[in-house]
Amino acid sequence: MSIQSLSANRVTDLVKQARIDLAATHRLAVLHELEEGIDNHFTVTVPGYEDRYLILPFGLHWSEARASDLIVFDESGQTLEGTGYVELSAHCIHTPIHRITGARVVMHTHQTWALALNMLEDNRLITASQTAASFHGRIAYDDAYAGGADSLVEGERLAALIGDHDVVFMKNHGVLVVGETVAQAYKRLYRLERVCRNQILAMTTQRELAPISEDVIKQVKSPVPHDRFSPADRDRLYLDAMMRVLDRELPGYAS
Repeated sequence: MSIQSLSANRVTDLVKQARIDLAATHRLAVLHELEEGIDNHFTVTVPGYEDRYLILPFGLHWSEARASDLIVFDESGQTLEGTGYVELSAHCIHTPIHRITGARVVMHTHQTWALALNMLEDNRLITASQTAASFHGRIAYDDAYAGGADSLVEGERLAALIGDHDVVFMKNHGVLVVGETVAQAYKRLYRLERVCRNQILAMTTQRELAPISEDVIKQVKSPVPHDRFSPADRDRLYLDAMMRVLDRELPGYAS
């Protein structure tokens, strides 16, 4: 079975697809226990633009998210399309990160296991599993939490910290991931929660963890020769599969 047949329900309108994907990931975050009701934020740069962003308006529960609910806002935080408002910290954190790093997708949460790890004095992710190896060298650590974001300076600070990384561990706060597509970013967020959970659980045994060697990490992260699925294919297949679960468990996101 090909990626085309598994993705048969995709649409050709890039903006509509971005809306559907973003709404779906909000609902997936509920199923995967990554959300905090109406708080935290996922944003996507509107296809065809560099300075307009899609977001769920503040006040809607993530389980309610629909493609038609999403609003478009600009770098000043003003709503350009749709009904509702951008929450202040979303504007202050996400807008500069999009602008400075060029990331098309930014996702920030206070998800349970990742936050638990970031509550520790030593919050570094230990590369002791195959999945953790995919994050090796891709995490920036922000050890300077100083409270809620209320100015663009905070987003600019985080953007400088991100550099060419994909993930930010925000001590005493949460995590943030960036990506080129909604599928890529959400897959990172989901897998990150699982590796953080695995590490916390392993640490509860009070036995020493066994990190993977640098040579094995390189092998795990290297492209598989003659793989019929590109990384982008794998991201898309992942999200499409999750959306089929949503169609059974929490339908309505595409409306």
